[in-house]
Amino acid sequence: MRLLLVEDDQSIADFIVKGFREAGYAVDHTSDGEDALQLFRMVHYDAAVLDLMLPRLDGISLLQLVRSQGIATPVLILSAKQTADERVAALQRGADDYLVKPFLFAELLVRVQAILRRTAGRGEMTLLTCGDLRIDLLRREVMRGGRRIDLQPREFALLDYLMRHQGKILSKTMILEKIWDFRFDPQTNVVDVLVCRLRNKIDRDYPIKLIHTLRGIGYVLRLPEEKSR
Repeated sequence: MRLLLVEDDQSIADFIVKGFREAGYAVDHTSDGEDALQLFRMVHYDAAVLDLMLPRLDGISLLQLVRSQGIATPVLILSAKQTADERVAALQRGADDYLVKPFLFAELLVRVQAILRRTAGRGEMTLLTCGDLRIDLLRREVMRGGRRIDLQPREFALLDYLMRHQGKILSKTMILEKIWDFRFDPQTNVVDVLVCRLRNKIDRDYPIKLIHTLRGIGYVLRLPEEKSR
């Protein structure tokens, strides 16, 4: 899943980005309200964490513009402003949750995960299957042939992405942008390494292979009888 962080305090931003990436999320970060508005328009995010005190465009104004343009990305406000009136105002303008600074990252992570669970009821798939492979996005569980498979956070994120696009070829660049972020070095071999690790867990002990490599093009998850499109 891909998150957007809008925070102008670099030390706080670095702390949050590191925590979310270790938890298996791709994170884009900007410190500017105007830049954040463009990212909201261009990229589909599963959720966003938004500070209120931002340069050029403050967080409340940004949130109002996002909602007025029909962008339904779940938003958690992260702010030092802690009066009840300020919290109510943010929620009335379209925020899904509000967390006051200073904060524990563990609480931020749990709150974002709770938002993702709630918004999953708006038509988002929470259980994905391909043959005897099943991934439960809410419980973050993977099963194949009735046996549970333990995945690391980035392995889970990659399988989630592949499962959502079954039968479609995903290039290395597409995977980089989804699992990491838009600033990651496209020349790196981390995609090959991650796919290899996932394949060892998903396919190695099973006669039917689901993850396929198209040399020079990318990867696809599909049953053998399916054709890539």
